[in-house]
Amino acid sequence: MGLKKQLGEPLRVKYIVWMTILILMVLSPNGFGQVTPVVYAEGFSSPVSIAHATGDDRLFVVERGGSIRIIRGDGTIEPTPFLDISGLITAGGERGLLGLAFHPDYAENGCFFVNYTDLDGNTVIARFTVSEPDPDVADPETREVILSIDQPYSNHNGGDLNFGADGYLYIGTGDGGSSGDPDNNAQDMSSLLGKMLRIDIDNGTPYSIPSGNPYVENAAYADEIWASGLRNPWRFSFDRETGDMWIADVGQNSIEEINLIPSGSGAGWNFGWRCYEGEDTYNTSECASEGEYQFPLYQYSHSTDNGCSVTGGFIYRGEEFPSLDGYYFFTDYCNDILYSLRDSSGQWVLTKHGQYPGNNFSTFGEDRNGEIYLAGITSGTVYKLTAEEGQTGISNPVLSPWTIYPNPAYGQFSVSPVGHNMQPEKIRVFNMSGELVREYIPGSSGGEMAISGIPPGIFLVEIVASGRIMHEKLIIQRR
Repeated sequence: MGLKKQLGEPLRVKYIVWMTILILMVLSPNGFGQVTPVVYAEGFSSPVSIAHATGDDRLFVVERGGSIRIIRGDGTIEPTPFLDISGLITAGGERGLLGLAFHPDYAENGCFFVNYTDLDGNTVIARFTVSEPDPDVADPETREVILSIDQPYSNHNGGDLNFGADGYLYIGTGDGGSSGDPDNNAQDMSSLLGKMLRIDIDNGTPYSIPSGNPYVENAAYADEIWASGLRNPWRFSFDRETGDMWIADVGQNSIEEINLIPSGSGAGWNFGWRCYEGEDTYNTSECASEGEYQFPLYQYSHSTDNGCSVTGGFIYRGEEFPSLDGYYFFTDYCNDILYSLRDSSGQWVLTKHGQYPGNNFSTFGEDRNGEIYLAGITSGTVYKLTAEEGQTGISNPVLSPWTIYPNPAYGQFSVSPVGHNMQPEKIRVFNMSGELVREYIPGSSGGEMAISGIPPGIFLVEIVASGRIMHEKLIIQRR
């Protein structure tokens, strides 16, 4: 069950992302429209989520400390919080007020849902209602606890929640924390930890179980489970056009992953943690055969760009930048690089759109029109994603190219800028399996990079300059 069967072949990162995708990247011409996050609003305290209500021009920014702030359509910030529940929560690290979702009928019923860690450090999903006289202030007295989940450790609380096109509330939960999922919660179908949950909040007290949930007939399994085998799905989203679910799952020691559940593909997906971290085995004790698990659509290692924790985003479906349609944007908390993935003739193409240090990007959000925003937990800044229109496609953030010579090369190569005077800070060479084969600090290498010992073939040269990242193709040949 899953993408392997539905698409007829494994979606493996070594072949799709590096061998095919990176070749496409380096062969693409320069001059495509530049993608840039621009400052939209500033001054937030540890923003961790951005949400909107259907048909509402406002953005709602969740602050980890317990407040929800409003950004109006013109970018101004309401001085009074929409909601402040700081007295109900434990905040700091991976705890706090972590998620927000508005009921699809919010305009009629005024209901919204939050995900937070309470004073005992346990996860709480609660319902609130906006106040009658003031649409910019919620009524804290309307709090109704929908679901509580005991947390054995302080980390891996998940925190995101979203409504699907089916009208049900989906909740991402982490595996309970510590390291390596010591209680094997993600594979324990009696536990709500390490899962994607789905509940019907419009029926039942305080909710009911949708009939399509996969384990409703098994008394030993938790009825709320929709998918399993997740470590810490910090952020997930739905494609507003297709209904596909995108889950960015934070890894353990070495691999970050992005998972895709196509709309209409059914329930019961198991993404493999703790048996597998990405495609690599982690702890296969008491695990099923490999074919029972769904491997990521895309994964990257911590050695790639010094990443450490994926921050999932959205598929762009806005109207302002038509060239971005269909691109899935995401970033990494540690390296602050903006990435995208896009399906190109059945292959997922990866693009880097620049590095924006000092943010520790923690979340993405959409407005009512499908425009995408992202926020830095350290900078306290909310950015809006923009692109240069009028040209086909998108690419890396520096339009001025570099020349690699000789190319093809044997023994050594050099790089020089064309049309600019930036000096490279680091140069790395990757093979088409995504493995780092050589790294240089140009100042110590005298401007010439030795490639002796590297076998002939096509390689990707990554050039880091002025905090930006560029890529060029290098062919290494025999003498």
